[in-house]
Amino acid sequence: MPPLTTTAASAPVSFARPSIGAGEIAEVIDTLESGWLTTGPRVQAFERRFAEYVGAPHALAVSSCSAALHLSLLAAGAGPGDEVVTTPLTFCATANAVIHTGATPVFADIDPVTMNLDPAAAAAAVSPRTRVLLPVHFGGRPVDVPAFTALARDRGLLVVEDAAHAAEAVVAGRKIGTTADFTCFSFYATKNLTTGEGGMVTTASEEAATRMRVASLHGMSRDAWRRYEHGGPADYEVVMAGFKYNMMDLQAAIGLHQLARLDQMLARREQIWRQYDDGLADLPVTRPVPPDAGMVHARHLYTILVDRDVCGRSRDELRARLAAEGIGTAIHFTALHLQPFFRERFGLRRGQFPNAEFVSDRTLSLPLSASLADAEVARVIDAVREALR
Repeated sequence: MPPLTTTAASAPVSFARPSIGAGEIAEVIDTLESGWLTTGPRVQAFERRFAEYVGAPHALAVSSCSAALHLSLLAAGAGPGDEVVTTPLTFCATANAVIHTGATPVFADIDPVTMNLDPAAAAAAVSPRTRVLLPVHFGGRPVDVPAFTALARDRGLLVVEDAAHAAEAVVAGRKIGTTADFTCFSFYATKNLTTGEGGMVTTASEEAATRMRVASLHGMSRDAWRRYEHGGPADYEVVMAGFKYNMMDLQAAIGLHQLARLDQMLARREQIWRQYDDGLADLPVTRPVPPDAGMVHARHLYTILVDRDVCGRSRDELRARLAAEGIGTAIHFTALHLQPFFRERFGLRRGQFPNAEFVSDRTLSLPLSASLADAEVARVIDAVREALR
């Protein structure tokens, strides 16, 4: 009997397959052969080029967006007794970072159209204990930056942006990465720019950048590359109780080439986005709203809302049907106040944030990656249409 083969028509369609090219592979090999694997010259180059890309004065490469959030919140002064206002429609890392500072996450509802934190709801959630506003650019769509900037100015607060989905985003003529006191990016395997694991924080504050850099590596005054690159003395001082949050050159080797192709990959995701918009236009599902004029949407998630009362099938039923066809999907997100830890720790309940709950119960993210072929996109569209026929 001949061996079984997988045809293109039956091969699984990954939810977010990384787009890795020959440049990334060659750079990793060069890094391995260089003999320097941890934080070193490639991390420095990646930080410099990322800062140039977004137009930020300072960029610090770290081990994850979670690390970037934690360092940023600490630099913003968040600690025990403080509150940080954020969205419940986000990954748990956003709120976990607040908890790790000793502060308390305070949720406010989302705008049901953009799915981003509603500035008016955030303003209503501000209390005398609030120190930081923590909006999330959901799915790659920028939040209402001017509104949060004004709110922070009026209430004497700092803004830390969770831009895990928004490396390419632009709003009001400014790149995300320059629109807040601190902006945190993710380079996880599924992100628009990936280093496998990794993150970045940008800021205009040289003092904060220096302090975060020291805190990111055990509180040491100098990292290994800075101690050994010129053959000088390898001494260092421990000036604070820091963390192990540094990025490796192996990760930066990938990131350097991902960054060089970032706008090209965004253009491909924009093509896929249009194909989804056209292919699903007549179905009884809610598609993502178009970006505002002058806005660059980073196109990280293509999320549809599936309402049983409208289309006759629940989100979970559609997801199971697509899985049976070999099509990967994801849920972004189960609202945090519905998750057991946050519900029990902070006494939260269903009904507090109805817009976030509405999205949480119905959202389904379809495959979106620069590596998707047109035939794969067509398969997804056909499978969704067939399931909702």
